[in-house]
Amino acid sequence: MSLSDAAAERITEIIEDSDKPVVGLRVGIKNAGCAGVSYTMDYVEAPIAGDDHVEDHGVNVWVDPKATMYLLGTVMDFEESKMGSSFTFKNPNQTGACGCGESVTLAPADLKALAEARAGA
Repeated sequence: MSLSDAAAERITEIIEDSDKPVVGLRVGIKNAGCAGVSYTMDYVEAPIAGDDHVEDHGVNVWVDPKATMYLLGTVMDFEESKMGSSFTFKNPNQTGACGCGESVTLAPADLKALAEARAGA
């Protein structure tokens, strides 16, 4: 999992504006919506043993181990428009989405394809 410049900047702002000491963000997935799952994000006051840790653009992100196989290769972004702003996930493991945008369908990452892509890069 990686972060766009915009996501890293926004996460840094959120951490700095927090009322409590925060060291990063925890990302996961939960069963929700008509397509299957939705992304979750929570403050991290102290790392949770067993979580996968990613540091990108100077920002610490921990990934719930139950979500790791579904988030491999994902780029987290932050987008702003006239209608609002939100974090988005460009996830190569996404196989579908509901019409309202509340949830997505994810498949576990293809580890063989990821390894081949890295070898060719």
